[in-house]
Amino acid sequence: MLTASSGRAFEKPASHNSENKMDSEKSVGRNPHPAFDKVQASRPDWHSEATWSFTKTKKPDWKLGDGANDGGQSITKQHIQIDPYEAGRPAVFNYKLLISAIVPRPIGFVSTISADGKSTNLAPFSYTQVINHDPPLFTIGFSGGFSNAKDTLANLSATRECTINVVSEHFLEAANATSINAPHGVSEWALSGLTPAKCTNVKCSRVKEAVFSVEGILMSTQEFESRVTPGKKTGVLAIVEGTKFWVREDALNEERNNVDPAVLRPISRLGGIMYGRTIEGCEIPRPDYQEKVNRGEADNLIRERIEGQ
Repeated sequence: MLTASSGRAFEKPASHNSENKMDSEKSVGRNPHPAFDKVQASRPDWHSEATWSFTKTKKPDWKLGDGANDGGQSITKQHIQIDPYEAGRPAVFNYKLLISAIVPRPIGFVSTISADGKSTNLAPFSYTQVINHDPPLFTIGFSGGFSNAKDTLANLSATRECTINVVSEHFLEAANATSINAPHGVSEWALSGLTPAKCTNVKCSRVKEAVFSVEGILMSTQEFESRVTPGKKTGVLAIVEGTKFWVREDALNEERNNVDPAVLRPISRLGGIMYGRTIEGCEIPRPDYQEKVNRGEADNLIRERIEGQ
């Protein structure tokens, strides 16, 4: 069941219990390492010398109809079908499966301020995406319903304002620290050591260290209900309109329409407690259908459907 609102009155939960947040984290079991410090110590140092670079694609001579570039190896593998609602399957299994499979995910590093202006919040969300450019629209997904909303959703619903900041390598640890289960009223800004910067259209701060930030206004929300436990609210989708962009000058081109990945060096979310770096890319032009046809590159490939469909 879905419920939607474009101007939802929001009643803040009476309790913001940090212990409940930690209990929830323990039940998810996101960290697979009982002694993470030992695991960390056994790994190579961060490759600081790694710089952004381009490579060719794996198969530069790929032609229409060639299929996968692995020589057919992938189609020899078998797949397992999973019913997300099968008897005995905990909902958290779907969560862990999805965050490990839908990767890499951009991290929306969201800053908000309470309606009374007394407390500020900063938290990372990997259920974040840009979905439109005119107007600029972004989605943020929150776990749990309005009745047990954490500070970011509570603040966003009350003030309808936020900033969305892109996480880069140079403040990865600080960004991760803001996911701490601090009690209501304790600002993650202080715990992370990050620097607030003033905005134009919203009262909450943007992250000064961020190469790219967006000032946002809440357009609408949609609350989701569990398929397994009727009546239980399991998530909220927020759609935010960007009203101002902030881009570090050394990352921006002259036309002010492109951000340099070598400067941005974005960090993405993978499964579990893993993050990903983006330090290598390749380019492939989008093919033109008529051009391919005229060159004969689509011969014997033009049909409405293929065998097996």
